[in-house]
Amino acid sequence: MFVASRDLRAARGRFALISVVVVLIALLVTFLSGLTAGLRHQNVSVVERIDAESVVFAASGDGPSFDESALTSEQVAVWRRSADSVQPIGVGRGSASTVGGAAKGVALVGADSGVGDRAPSAPGTVILGAGAARSLGVGAGDRLTVGDCIFAVTAVRGDDWYGHSPAVWMTLADWQHANPRGGAATVLAVSGGDDATNAVAGTTSRSVADSFSAIGSYASENGSLTLMTVMLFAISALVIGAFFTVWTLQRTPDVATLKALGASTGSLVRDALGQALVVLLTGVGVGVGTAAVAGSMIGDAVPFVVDVSTTFLPATALVGLGLLGAAFALRFLFTTDPLTALGSTR
Repeated sequence: MFVASRDLRAARGRFALISVVVVLIALLVTFLSGLTAGLRHQNVSVVERIDAESVVFAASGDGPSFDESALTSEQVAVWRRSADSVQPIGVGRGSASTVGGAAKGVALVGADSGVGDRAPSAPGTVILGAGAARSLGVGAGDRLTVGDCIFAVTAVRGDDWYGHSPAVWMTLADWQHANPRGGAATVLAVSGGDDATNAVAGTTSRSVADSFSAIGSYASENGSLTLMTVMLFAISALVIGAFFTVWTLQRTPDVATLKALGASTGSLVRDALGQALVVLLTGVGVGVGTAAVAGSMIGDAVPFVVDVSTTFLPATALVGLGLLGAAFALRFLFTTDPLTALGSTR
């Protein structure tokens, strides 16, 4: 690293330019990763609460859909006869308001069990997610109007969303009364069931993870943002590789001289990659750190998640891809003739 460190000090402007580009790429990738995670959370966090082996929908020619599924009491009974555990869950959209206040759009989720600590303990009560509590301006002990009924807010737990609407959890019976679409439930949370029951009941089953695609815009929204993130990673590797290619080609005479003096190819590669690693760690660290701080300060303005998956993992991927691009740019080190440094080819 002796030559690398001297080169870093001697060409500050060049390395500053490369570092700024790396910072901007890291900033963009981290922001997009945090936004993708935030939008995903606001789409599927209610469904993620379901504790079961599979989610059962009413059969439909267009495939399973939370917005269209409406299970009958007979379908629920068929599944209860064949599965070990069957928990009906209602999911729909509606509005809620404080008594005498303006109505706000919310996701109404009805469940008596199978969703952890989100199920209310008694009829006439609701549990709010943090998003719903903020939107409605209420907390535990307050009262809430849903449809033509008044509910007592017993707790504010988690930050659950469905289809970008904040969740209001209620008992299944209350949900059945408030749900304009009708039906005994929207889906069933089933464990220990037999897929053959689907043919008898006229239903279709999906794993909890696979059921995410049954939420309206989830597949297109999440797929588009994920594709953009992957493309940014590929572009970052190409851009960083191009910078290091130009950089290493400019050093060809110096490299040839070092090889003529006895430096091994392996030592030159380690020296160049160490130099690239310093630039990448500096640029990625500043970019990811800036994005994380900005994301944590955004608040409710933009759905943004700051965690390991949106900071550490993108940073690691960027450093790895940057080193890969730099390594590809160093291929000439294996073919450089040290005699060129002595002028024998002139």
